[in-house]
Amino acid sequence: MTVQARILIVARDDALAGPLAEGLDRLGWRTITARGPYAALAALGDLQIEAAIVDTASGGADALTLARRLKAACAPRRLPVIAIGDPDPQLDSFAFDLTLAPPLHPAQAVLRLESLVRMAIAEEEFELRLETFADKGRRLDLPENSPGPYRVLAVGEPAPQFLALSNALSRSGADVVGAFTAFTAFDYLHERAFDSVVLWAGDNQAEALSIAAGMRRNTRLYHIPALLYLQADSYVTTSEAFHRGVSDVASPETPETETAKRVIELARSYRRQSAIRRALEKARSSGLMDAATGLFTRDLFAAHLVRLTSAARTRNRPLSVCVLRLAERPGVSTARVGGWLDRAIPQIGSMVGRLVRAEDTAARLGPEVFALALPGTPQGAARSAAERIAAVIACTAFEAGEGKTPFTVDFDIGVAQIDRGENAAAALERAAARALQREAG
Repeated sequence: MTVQARILIVARDDALAGPLAEGLDRLGWRTITARGPYAALAALGDLQIEAAIVDTASGGADALTLARRLKAACAPRRLPVIAIGDPDPQLDSFAFDLTLAPPLHPAQAVLRLESLVRMAIAEEEFELRLETFADKGRRLDLPENSPGPYRVLAVGEPAPQFLALSNALSRSGADVVGAFTAFTAFDYLHERAFDSVVLWAGDNQAEALSIAAGMRRNTRLYHIPALLYLQADSYVTTSEAFHRGVSDVASPETPETETAKRVIELARSYRRQSAIRRALEKARSSGLMDAATGLFTRDLFAAHLVRLTSAARTRNRPLSVCVLRLAERPGVSTARVGGWLDRAIPQIGSMVGRLVRAEDTAARLGPEVFALALPGTPQGAARSAAERIAAVIACTAFEAGEGKTPFTVDFDIGVAQIDRGENAAAALERAAARALQREAG
């Protein structure tokens, strides 16, 4: 029977690894456990592992060396490696992408794994865009972390334990801003940039969870990590907190200096991810993009897709392409005749560009045809992404002229995962043909 594992757990015993592996398997992140470095490296060679989790307590002094060996074994595919252990600001960030304190809840692990895997793919994408844009005579700026101390928003009533944590964060060099209510917290989040958020679940635990959930519903705040400072007698379970979008959970029984290290560690990882996203988004100002929509032009997309296809094979990652063709509807036909559709296309294209992930490539292939290249994404997930984009745009009304009812647009969608040995053009043609089939249907 073929083993289809996504996560490698390296631990010498099952004290931490056993419950974590069982929980991750239930949540759809199939795991395989290795007891030592040789078994771990063998698993990387045989399986399509997306990330590794290392139990530093059982790994001992060799944990850092092991993390570097795991990353090197997967090159050129980037392998995120999470350490389970006490966060240490001096820990070599080139070995571990993130350090999380034990015990690691499976739902918590999934949140961090999703984020780190997407960041790894984004870093790979940036390397490819450097090459594609260099071929066109353009040089992209390299990712740069924001200067200055980590910015932490502390939300909640000024309880002694919470104030002690805020003071510990300040002593660690963080710039801490306090907010006593949810309204004030969201005002700060929309006005300023923060690297992490600490939520005090004191007498108003529901409000703390609602803030975390609200952040996950907001595309701009979605990636900011949030630590929930939970009282020991709280009715909120750890599992519920993680499923509401909390990144980590701590209690006043944990020394505030240790909790502060965990907050700083989350902030460090987030700042790195933000730097990659900003670098990818700067491609829009390169002068090579479609002037009306800000998307890749047809020729630029074709050149980059060839490079993406080659890299997907080398890195053993899936790659899918989507074609989104404006569907022929009565309102669209009328708007086209009056020229109103042409006026709406720049807004439609801009929405497509904003709705894809930073590591995805969106292009305008023709006047009413768009395309997506989604690295690290199998066909089913790619279709879901394309349908989500189409659904959001379908809810938008566009002007049709004075006195006329605004019109909406829909897309005929075609999706294809690039097969082993298949070239990029053939896969794109398959996706386009499937979009035409939907149109004919």
